[in-house]
Amino acid sequence: MQIQVNGESMEFGEGATISDLIQRMALEGKRLAVEVNEDIVPRSEHPSFSLSDGDRVEVVHAIGGG
Repeated sequence: MQIQVNGESMEFGEGATISDLIQRMALEGKRLAVEVNEDIVPRSEHPSFSLSDGDRVEVVHAIGGG
């Protein structure tokens, strides 16, 4: 299955979840927001939210500073 993540194509197996994506991107434990097809997905749904072929995902992680 092909999905777009932050504008770049990524290949995943069927049934992959947002948690799988976050793990693959080495972002576990980070403060981040995930949007799938222009809808924000709450953190509580990341383990159960299955990605589908052609999904457009944006992952934004907070960076401290000021």
